[in-house]
Amino acid sequence: MTRPPTAAQRRVIDAADPVTGRLRGTDAQLAALVTRGLAFRHPRPPHDHFLTPAGHRIRESAPEVLEPAAEAPASAGVFTARIGGEDLPDAGPARTREVHSAWQGLLELRRMTNPDGSVDRPCGWERTHLVRAAALALEAAGHRPAGRDTEGYRVRTTPQPEAVAVRTPDEESLRACAGTLERAGWQVSEHKEPRTAASYLLASPRRT
Repeated sequence: MTRPPTAAQRRVIDAADPVTGRLRGTDAQLAALVTRGLAFRHPRPPHDHFLTPAGHRIRESAPEVLEPAAEAPASAGVFTARIGGEDLPDAGPARTREVHSAWQGLLELRRMTNPDGSVDRPCGWERTHLVRAAALALEAAGHRPAGRDTEGYRVRTTPQPEAVAVRTPDEESLRACAGTLERAGWQVSEHKEPRTAASYLLASPRRT
């Protein structure tokens, strides 16, 4: 059985970038995580360290002290893609910069973790964070998430494996969201609600 990380190592893992898994720590801490298979050193300058899939699993397991990133309030400084329906203030320039940075980080994660280095299709992280990944693609492209009292997109889980549902207030914005997700590497199909006949999208991360 693999030894769990030490408390100090766990703090470094928990503090990793929530999207890219980029790590910050002392040389000794990072080297120890590499030795244990929880991190890797990028071969290109500036040779940053990133979590491996095993490191991501450790971070997403129940932490000893920190709350999961998905539950952290916006004021905690943890980036969370807006899935629609949150009671949050309107996005301003700071949010736009955060979203852009997160999207660029996700593209870098694709490049590093897809076997062929492709950035035009989703990576493993996106397949395990479907709602957040789809919402980030939409928000990064400039689509407006729904607020408590404002219209916009809403991304939700579905009973289908590796699929999310995307709903918008009108057909035009729904088609725009479909185009964005397709360009971001998702397979998209349009469906009708059985009772209301309202259109919605089913989106799944493309594998090839």
